[in-house]
Amino acid sequence: MNRPPEILALVNQKGGCGKTTTAVNLAGALVDRGQRVLLVDLDPQAHATMALGQCPDIGLTLAEVLGDELPAAAVTIKVPGGLDLLPASEALSEFEVAAELRIHPEQLLHRALSPLASTYDTIVIDCPPRADGILCANALRSCTTALLVIETGAFALQGALKALDVLAAAASAQDHGFRMRAVATLFDRRTRFARELLVALQARFGPTLFDTVIRTSVRLREAAAHGLPIQLHAPASRAAGDFTALATEVMALGADDIDSALREALGSSAQIQVPVQATGTSAQFAEDVIPPVPSTSSPANQEGIL
Repeated sequence: MNRPPEILALVNQKGGCGKTTTAVNLAGALVDRGQRVLLVDLDPQAHATMALGQCPDIGLTLAEVLGDELPAAAVTIKVPGGLDLLPASEALSEFEVAAELRIHPEQLLHRALSPLASTYDTIVIDCPPRADGILCANALRSCTTALLVIETGAFALQGALKALDVLAAAASAQDHGFRMRAVATLFDRRTRFARELLVALQARFGPTLFDTVIRTSVRLREAAAHGLPIQLHAPASRAAGDFTALATEVMALGADDIDSALREALGSSAQIQVPVQATGTSAQFAEDVIPPVPSTSSPANQEGIL
């Protein structure tokens, strides 16, 4: 009996955090590790579609699938790197408006992907920047893991914290359990700010944060410009190595139990303290910018806040 696919929804509440770059190149790295992978572009801007050399204005897209016009298999296309892609277009914006009039519109993607369960080992969903919209709600209803993509730059944590609120609300409203994991991106170890922010992220998210950090790299921008995943464009680059390491961690998720609607993940990470060797700035970030989440045994959780 085949194991159901791991379904990752890459989310954040802001753009420019490296979410699409992570989705495309993580998917490519998983294929490189022998996985059968589907990349779902759920963003009306269609950046993942274009990053793989496809024109969002030509051919069928995910909008027809969510509109119940076609099955997902009829719209899926082969793209460089051995990936399958459910492409996006601006028509997804129109779907998001129309979906507000439907009953349980957040279940449409889940129903569309269900027939593909035996076809893929992993499905990667690139969500739009608006984490509280109906498109992202569809991704969270479908996923086994919500992957919070956090840029190691200024104002990144505000978006991450807002996205955490959305994840907790979605898990509660949909009665759908999924893991929560986080990955740090656009990391430039040459800057003190990035290094201190990474310490703060580790303090705040604890084991929920993947060990792999995606470093900033011109090779990643080049790969997108050529319409290729990094594994094809520059397989020997450190960027390709970063995504290989991340793919290894993602493939290990199958051994984990699904967290109970974020409670375990958020509760355990709330117990992690800032390391003793952290600088004063890092400690200030951990205490002021990243307020602690109530633990699973706290009165706040017992009252249903998380």
